[in-house]
Amino acid sequence: MFRLCRRQHEEKFLSSFRKLGLDDLPDAFACARYHVLSNRMGGVTVEYVDESDTKAWVRFRYPRWMFDGPAICGVPVEASQGFLRGWYAQNGVSLENPRLGFVCVSEDMTGQFGLCGYFREYDHDLSEDERLQFAPDEAPPPYDPAQQPVPSASEWNTARLAKANRNYAVEYIRNGVRELVNVLGQKRALELAKLAARLTGLQQYRHIAEAVGGPAEAARFLTGMFAGMGDAVVSEGDHGGGQAVLHHHGLRIVRGLDGEERSNLLACWTELWRGAVHSCRAFMDVAVTETADGLDWTITPKGAA
Repeated sequence: MFRLCRRQHEEKFLSSFRKLGLDDLPDAFACARYHVLSNRMGGVTVEYVDESDTKAWVRFRYPRWMFDGPAICGVPVEASQGFLRGWYAQNGVSLENPRLGFVCVSEDMTGQFGLCGYFREYDHDLSEDERLQFAPDEAPPPYDPAQQPVPSASEWNTARLAKANRNYAVEYIRNGVRELVNVLGQKRALELAKLAARLTGLQQYRHIAEAVGGPAEAARFLTGMFAGMGDAVVSEGDHGGGQAVLHHHGLRIVRGLDGEERSNLLACWTELWRGAVHSCRAFMDVAVTETADGLDWTITPKGAA
């Protein structure tokens, strides 16, 4: 989690910081508002309170996004702390403000009231160990709806917000697989990531689509999901109960990647959608072939010739 969030921070923080129009605010305010705005765009509920000119709070609300449901029970507290060390403790470094740090007062995995803390600008330079501190006896000021930041309507229309919501999750997947390989090695990382992807597809399918009855419906489901990624999909074949084929081009998920990193991510990405199709009541086989400019998906009823 530390490596994942540090990579996310280095790739996204400063560029997104400026896109959100936060450059002219005091650093503590700007950082807190950044995390509220960027997380909300990704579908994560976060609240903001400023307490003084040098101190501003963020409070994440339950359910915690990718830890929704009982998943949170299996996440160790070190994962949450890796997130804080990887990103929040680095904000002052990235902004070239050595006096800026983050103080965590509540954590998700400890049964408190959710991830919560404040950015504070001190009157002295902080050591590396001081950039992230813990103060579990402190509590945030009362919630004030009037203080909640909102993105500029002129800069962030509905379509752009929808893309930001999608890309928020996509970047976690892209960087998560890359860093898992760096930590565990390719063989073990892919073994775990492919299984997790397939299980996610199996488990979450009913949340994102109604039950499908055969290859034609499965093909329409995948076409809609890939189109939502901004990809191009051409469908062909017998949609009356026989084989369906999708020619899938311009894959957003691996944009800018090549070589082993691209192959690793595609191996996991295809398992996600294979799991979704296998969650259907009708039993189907899903074959995926890599082409020069994308993927071909072939969906066949189980047992068909």
